[in-house]
Amino acid sequence: MDLRKKILELEDEMISMRRDFHAHPELGFKEERTSDIIYNYLKDLDLEVERIAKTGVVAILKGNKPGKTVMLRSDIDAIPVQEENDLPFKSQNDGISHNCGHDGHISMLLIAAKILSEMKDEIKGNIKFAFQPNEEHAGAYLMIEEGVLESPKVDAVFGIHLWSLINSGEIGVVEGPIMASSHYFNLKLIGKGGHAGAPHDSIDPVVCANTIMQSSYTMQAREINAVDPTVISFCKFIAGSSPTIIPQEVEMEGSIRCLHEKFDLVKEKFERITSNIAKANRCEYKLDISLGNSLLKNDEKLVDLVKKSASEIVGKENIVSDVQVMLGEDFAEYGKDIPIAFYFVGIANENKNTDYPHHHPKFNIDEDVLKTGVEMHIKSALNYLNK
Repeated sequence: MDLRKKILELEDEMISMRRDFHAHPELGFKEERTSDIIYNYLKDLDLEVERIAKTGVVAILKGNKPGKTVMLRSDIDAIPVQEENDLPFKSQNDGISHNCGHDGHISMLLIAAKILSEMKDEIKGNIKFAFQPNEEHAGAYLMIEEGVLESPKVDAVFGIHLWSLINSGEIGVVEGPIMASSHYFNLKLIGKGGHAGAPHDSIDPVVCANTIMQSSYTMQAREINAVDPTVISFCKFIAGSSPTIIPQEVEMEGSIRCLHEKFDLVKEKFERITSNIAKANRCEYKLDISLGNSLLKNDEKLVDLVKKSASEIVGKENIVSDVQVMLGEDFAEYGKDIPIAFYFVGIANENKNTDYPHHHPKFNIDEDVLKTGVEMHIKSALNYLNK
């Protein structure tokens, strides 16, 4: 099969699907319409298809020769952002949009599944196509819990994200950590309310909260080695109801992100700062820290396969490695016990206005690069199974 020619023949179908998904975005675990379309499309390819993780779908393509099992994964959920693009296929669901590129991810993997199903005789082993719900809120755990990595047991997983931080025509990948772990905290400080004109009769939790914030930022810069990227962000602050009243409580929420494996050390320092400053300011406190996403670490051997595929498709000169980010991605959960490789397909094109950051109201993708994603899916899977 002339792979590139076949992808070109299916390009209009892929773009049409992408635009349909874009116009009908659905939030995590509510992707009912999206899931039905995926399920029926894969069924029509005569694949073994199952529902999983509420609105997820998984299909298995069994090659004609025995071998390992590789999984290709796409996320399918949208985000709660009002789209501001003036497009004929603009989101029809108020306050919800595919402004993270998952509409493109779905379409690329469906077309890859279609082509690979016609290449059964060339496949040594099995290929799973996993369409995962609720990526924005760590839905991978439920896919794993319900057995997506079993029956047959998966030996490796590849994933793609369309990426506006690199140019169209480029592919970004690096071995080791590529996306940060993320832990979310909720901190409540309890003081003693009082009159704004008599602060000496109160215990002001606002002052305590401000000191904790500033000390945490200082700790990030002065207690953690600069070669261990760490970002602490306070993103929500709730306090008070009147300009004349010192509040009784303050509530803050934020995240701790690490592009290394020393989160426990950072957590210990954060808890020490919180405890000591609360005590010094005579406040009581309650601190809860929960896992958002684990550290996403790429397997070195799988990255070599990705680079091999990428060099054949876009050329070695268009493979970029400076792509590590402090954003989180629940694809990391698939890599707890098996090798994984997650990489970026660039979509930034200033002339097409596709260089807005992810989750921006004007985010859009360069549809010309969807072909690249399909070819990367196919070649990565075949290179792995036939190595």
